[in-house]
Amino acid sequence: MGLALIAGAAVSAVEDAPASEHFPAPPGLEPEIQFWTRIYTEVDGRQGLLHDTRDLGVVYEQVEVPRSASPKTRERLIEGHKEKYRGILRKLGRGQRSKLSSDEARVLALFPTGVQNETLRSASRRIRFQLGQADRFRAGLIRSGAYEDHIQSTLAEMGLPAEIAALPHVESSYTPQAYSRIGAAGLWQFTRSTGRRFMRVDHVVDERLDPYLATVAAARLLEQNHRVTGSWPLAITAYNHGASGMRRAVRKLGTRDIERIVREYRGRTFGFASRNFYVEFIAASRIASSPEQHFGTFVRDSPIDYEEGEMPFYGTPSSIAQALNIPLDTLRAANPALRPSVWRGDKRIPRGFNLKVPRAELNRPIQKGLQAVPSESRHARQTRDAHHVIQRGETLSGIARAYGIRASDLQALNGLRNRHRIRAGQKLRLPADRSRSASNQSARRTKNTPSPLPPSGQYTIARGDTLQAIARRFDVTEKQLLRLNRLKNPNRIRPGQTLQIRGGAAERKSPRVVETPIAKDQESAPPASMAKSESPIPSPQTSGEKTAEGGFAEVAAEAGQHSATERSALLADPNDYSVGQDGTIEVQAMETLGHYAEWLGIRASQLRAINRLKYGQPLPVHSRLRLDFSRTRPPEFERHRLEYHQGIQEDFFSEWEISGTEFHHLERGDSLWVLSHRRFNVPLWLLRQYNPDVNFESPPEGARITVPLLKKRDWIERARAPKPKQRMGKNSHTTSRARVGSQWA
Repeated sequence: MGLALIAGAAVSAVEDAPASEHFPAPPGLEPEIQFWTRIYTEVDGRQGLLHDTRDLGVVYEQVEVPRSASPKTRERLIEGHKEKYRGILRKLGRGQRSKLSSDEARVLALFPTGVQNETLRSASRRIRFQLGQADRFRAGLIRSGAYEDHIQSTLAEMGLPAEIAALPHVESSYTPQAYSRIGAAGLWQFTRSTGRRFMRVDHVVDERLDPYLATVAAARLLEQNHRVTGSWPLAITAYNHGASGMRRAVRKLGTRDIERIVREYRGRTFGFASRNFYVEFIAASRIASSPEQHFGTFVRDSPIDYEEGEMPFYGTPSSIAQALNIPLDTLRAANPALRPSVWRGDKRIPRGFNLKVPRAELNRPIQKGLQAVPSESRHARQTRDAHHVIQRGETLSGIARAYGIRASDLQALNGLRNRHRIRAGQKLRLPADRSRSASNQSARRTKNTPSPLPPSGQYTIARGDTLQAIARRFDVTEKQLLRLNRLKNPNRIRPGQTLQIRGGAAERKSPRVVETPIAKDQESAPPASMAKSESPIPSPQTSGEKTAEGGFAEVAAEAGQHSATERSALLADPNDYSVGQDGTIEVQAMETLGHYAEWLGIRASQLRAINRLKYGQPLPVHSRLRLDFSRTRPPEFERHRLEYHQGIQEDFFSEWEISGTEFHHLERGDSLWVLSHRRFNVPLWLLRQYNPDVNFESPPEGARITVPLLKKRDWIERARAPKPKQRMGKNSHTTSRARVGSQWA
């Protein structure tokens, strides 16, 4: 299809498309919207379009791709077609305009009259293949009938635009069990790290796969995106590219105009997928609003009426199904959040899990059925695994909490020299169920025997540690530790701090310990959560590749398409962790000169000299700081910085989840520390994330801030942990809050 045909179709589409107050469709983006409309409605999974990545109005050919062909065969087929058009464009780019073949003349006609040779040569490097999705989109429309009522009621309850219901068409084709190649899961395609902010995601329960719970989580994420970006087009794009990325685009271009950002923004991680995410959403929204116009008549799936009941004990699926008098397959289909380990019998359905059963399948209320479970099938605790395979986004401390064991025991059992050096796919041995007391005895013996010192000469403080116990463990005195780490108070230590145990070379390499988590000039060694990170090993996610069955189209990979760490771990974090073109960074909460020096491989004194800072002078959050990249390149610095914040956030959200928000109007005398520690019990860094544009150093009186409401993940050790009190707040959704430990502040 040439430019003229695309333009004609665009004019018609503008006239027919329903106007949206929240999601405008600028006429300048119509060629892109029409391209994705064609992909979603005309081209099915047996075909694909070869097109220009920058101008989607330039489509070279519709290619047939046999479903029966192997991946390698399909790749060779597509590459052959690409090479054909590269050759044509290179020939035209050399100035050839006469004696053209029909294909050459057709390609030339796709470009404006008088097109420059350089434009054609450049186009030869921008050929991409996009597999069709019409059959999958239609299947998604059918599936959407089961979930749209719940989605619309959730959006209405939270005051969000109804059009958001079209987003799962782009993300998963409304497939609740869809998985991406990097592990994004479910109807809304949450990555593990982002999902854990709002849901339970672990080896027993993965609520990303529950379309109802994931819908509430997606609404909360989009609500936050809108709050920090200031517009719905940016909020939608941030769902793919991250809130921080969209805020960078706005700062760089000085506009929130989505058309200008799509056309002009050239951020390093703003690749094809991010640039097209909003126009894909608009195309999907239009199609979903009048599906019969594109697909004719079809029957949508009907919503299932579930009855729900909270599990009062740990139980096996077979005993529950038998007590409820329903087939096991029915129970499994109704509870997709339960992981395969539960259905294999390795784990039990956890106490407190909200069990769902189709009402039509029950012959008595679900709670009465649960009461009929025999006493011998009711368990007080979870089955402990013999091994655990580390998944993306998991930390050693989070794994230990999930199994009700100590991280130090887990580290010792597996001979880990550094608790932060774990990787996805690694298998960990777990203590046997019967060996709890033996493990405790072993831990006590360990305390009485000097432990070997890590090669770094440093030790990371864990929960429950005291300076006295650490001194005994490494056969040193408390006074030595106090002197070596410049500590004044032996009781002021916290989990995550790094202690220098002995002097010598190690002492010279290690700055002092951070005693307060504020951005001051403390030459501190980075906390444990930075190290080499307990964080995931993510991969880029690409938009427009997912199929209704959870598969992926074969598309051309685009270099620099996404920052993997940012996409997976910090998607909901609006803070800017990038290095500016002038070699400066924006100071963020929980960072010190000691961190920057460590990541740069230089001394903190060099940074003080460059920035003319006095020793001990505070670093105001959001101020700009100049760095020295003589020993480390900016991408490496950014990687360390992201890993540090990723580690902090991963560890925090393994214990807490965001259950809603409320608002507070700043009063005279309010300070960030008081609001965080005494009023709301929310970590400083998280409060800043929800209010990235508020100057907490001199907060304006009367300004409204958003406060995330936190809920303890009390299923980890439910039998021992008291249930948090319920506290209802204005404009909040599930507003329970428990006290957050000061180590997270």
